[in-house]
Amino acid sequence: MSSWWGTAWVEALEALSLDPARLARGRSYQEAGHVASVHVTPGRIIAYVQGSRPRPYRTELRLQTLSEADWGHFLDEAAAQPGHIAALLDKDMPHSLVDAAAEAGVSLLPARGDLVPSCSCPDSGYPCKHAAAVCYETAALLDKDPFVLLLMRGRAESELLEELGHRNAAHAARETSPAPPAPGIPAREALAERYLPPLPPPLRVPPHPGSPPAYPTAPGKVDALSVEHLATDAAARAHTILASGNDPVAHLTPWQDAVRRAAARPTAGLTATTRTLYRDLASATGRTPTDLARAVAAWRQGGDSGLMGLSVLESEWDPPAGPFDRARPALAAAGYPRFQPSRNHLTLPGGSLQLRFGQDNRWYAYESDPGRDDWWPRGAPKGDPVSALYRD
Repeated sequence: MSSWWGTAWVEALEALSLDPARLARGRSYQEAGHVASVHVTPGRIIAYVQGSRPRPYRTELRLQTLSEADWGHFLDEAAAQPGHIAALLDKDMPHSLVDAAAEAGVSLLPARGDLVPSCSCPDSGYPCKHAAAVCYETAALLDKDPFVLLLMRGRAESELLEELGHRNAAHAARETSPAPPAPGIPAREALAERYLPPLPPPLRVPPHPGSPPAYPTAPGKVDALSVEHLATDAAARAHTILASGNDPVAHLTPWQDAVRRAAARPTAGLTATTRTLYRDLASATGRTPTDLARAVAAWRQGGDSGLMGLSVLESEWDPPAGPFDRARPALAAAGYPRFQPSRNHLTLPGGSLQLRFGQDNRWYAYESDPGRDDWWPRGAPKGDPVSALYRD
């Protein structure tokens, strides 16, 4: 952690933990990139952690929100010094502000009993390694933006800045007298011909697209997480167009784009928001949610070549004989029964394993329940067919 508040979050987590070994495993999960789709709303953090099974675990951290009185104390302390507001606008959480708030009885970092983890995994540890991974991922988010901590405690960035602006203006009005109006200049002087310097060069393209604010879902309103998903996707596309002049998804068909958008979210069936997204995308493209879930698994299997992974799922082709001639003896030498070829497929007779040879010269492993023709991607594609059958 590079910020003091991110480090303080980790220290608070480690002080609450009952099992240091699970914390260590959770940190390794986070460092390996197993935490995805983190959503922060007041009092709750939801994320999906990839464990040993194909589908990720849904992990949730609940954090007690501050009362209206506590927020009043915090905002009073923040508005009392201009340096506090300037630091917050610069994505910095000053020590003096946190200390002043603590003296007023307002604690931002979790104390014992504040942080309540839960996970869909069978581990009953407190916290389990998946919840610990989400805690460390949250610390990484806090490093970049302290407003994440304030959102967890109950207030979004826009709401806080607006309230701070009101309080700061009122504070300044009490301490200063109104400034006299700026003097004008004659119209003749304003319209006189004079040298105008050239326009400044365009602003540099930022290294990363911006992130939309996270808002809590209100009953009867548009689903906030769906809006956030669309806004995030639009920001990423706009950033790429601005940086390169090319739209990265302009060549995709509506079905391929639906799979791409769904692949950016957790697996179907885990949350009401995700189920709604999958249902709407599937309906709009004339498919079923199961079709979309299978296509998303193939897209993710392809990694950076998500479109190739989808092509391997949906299209058969006739590859040259060489790869098959080399693959079948290698599989036999590894102890597998004789696979049956069919175009670019090698299938274990009566079994549950299948290999598909992609046009990128990689082998893609699939699995099905024995006796059923219901194939789903498994593992990452490899150049070697035997390695492709092993789970990463």
